Amino acid sequence: MSDFDISVDGREIPVEMGQSLAAAMTAAGITTFRRTRVASRPRGMFCGIGVCFDCLVTVNGAADVRACLEQAWPGDVVSTEEPTDV
Repeated sequence: MSDFDISVDGREIPVEMGQSLAAAMTAAGITTFRRTRVASRPRGMFCGIGVCFDCLVTVNGAADVRACLEQAWPGDVVSTEEPTDV
């Protein structure tokens, strides 16, 4: 049973209090958080500790947030990022 839900690309997903965005997204089966600029290859959680930049998402309008470091909060609106220069 979840504590609350957040919205990811318009889909409500369950979150347990204290979970990172990346953990909640992965638990909900969302494994692609962004795509590379070259070849649009999928990227998701890789290191899980904020060293890489594979888990970047937009949270409540703020771009380039590392989902593995950001705690999920009730009402969060997350969108996976698209490449800006193809």
